[in-house]
Amino acid sequence: MRGLKACYNLSTPLALFLALGGFVLLRRIRNLDLHDFGEHGRVEHDASLVHHDTAKGEKYGSIQIDQDLVDLLIADAITVHGEGDSPVFGENRILIDAKVIGRARVRREKESPRLDAIHAEIARGEMAIVLGVLDARVDNNSGIPIDWLREWIGHERLPKDWKPTHVEGFFDVVKRLDDIREAMKVQRKAEVRAKL
Repeated sequence: MRGLKACYNLSTPLALFLALGGFVLLRRIRNLDLHDFGEHGRVEHDASLVHHDTAKGEKYGSIQIDQDLVDLLIADAITVHGEGDSPVFGENRILIDAKVIGRARVRREKESPRLDAIHAEIARGEMAIVLGVLDARVDNNSGIPIDWLREWIGHERLPKDWKPTHVEGFFDVVKRLDDIREAMKVQRKAEVRAKL
């Protein structure tokens, strides 16, 4: 819990929720390590934005980042915002927001085995947390600069020029979860209309 607060500037209630949720989902009380979180069907889930789905019969999900999936996530950002019209941060970096994540979640869920309600919420929730922690604001827009997302999710390290700017709270994450859920509904409706 201290690590979540110190590194990502999460609030105590959010860090506590994540820590306790991990213990419950893993059905353990103590002696956890990060490898345990990779057990498929506990916290780890299919339809990850950057990992392959877990092969049948495998106990643990892949820890290898698929750079093609990272590139598809970036392409979702360009598709949603367009290269010329998007809010920028620094040197013309597109901001990844709930609309982009919603589009990407819909795409990955179509490519993967169906997620149950709990794992669908985990998938949205992990990105809601990332959207809040790595948030950059430009005028009335906010999101994650593509460079930061590529560094964090594609190379599994904190962006060089990032530092926490606020405490990320439980209700902040709930709001972003709602935004991602709504963006997914809009994306699905648009895809249905496009088929007509």
